[in-house]
Amino acid sequence: MSDDNQIIVPPSFIALFVEPGRIKPSASREHIFARYDLCEDMANLLTEQASNKLWELGITEADVLERIHRGLLTQDVGLTEAEAGWVVQRLAEILGWETQ
Repeated sequence: MSDDNQIIVPPSFIALFVEPGRIKPSASREHIFARYDLCEDMANLLTEQASNKLWELGITEADVLERIHRGLLTQDVGLTEAEAGWVVQRLAEILGWETQ
């Protein structure tokens, strides 16, 4: 990652790589940036699917988010549990949905 990179990784994502009791991430900036890029893309890709499921199934926003979270954990999408949780939170933020 070059210093002229204009994408800012939010502190909420960087926190996924900070071990308890530490203040610095345990991964390199390049690794964190690559994982953030993947997770942000995933959240954006899921917006249409989430909106469609809300309408098709007639379930609550929270139920849609829970189902997507389970899917991210059970399918081989290459996300850690923490990253999957972040993707779901980001998805809710993009859609303007409340989270618990």
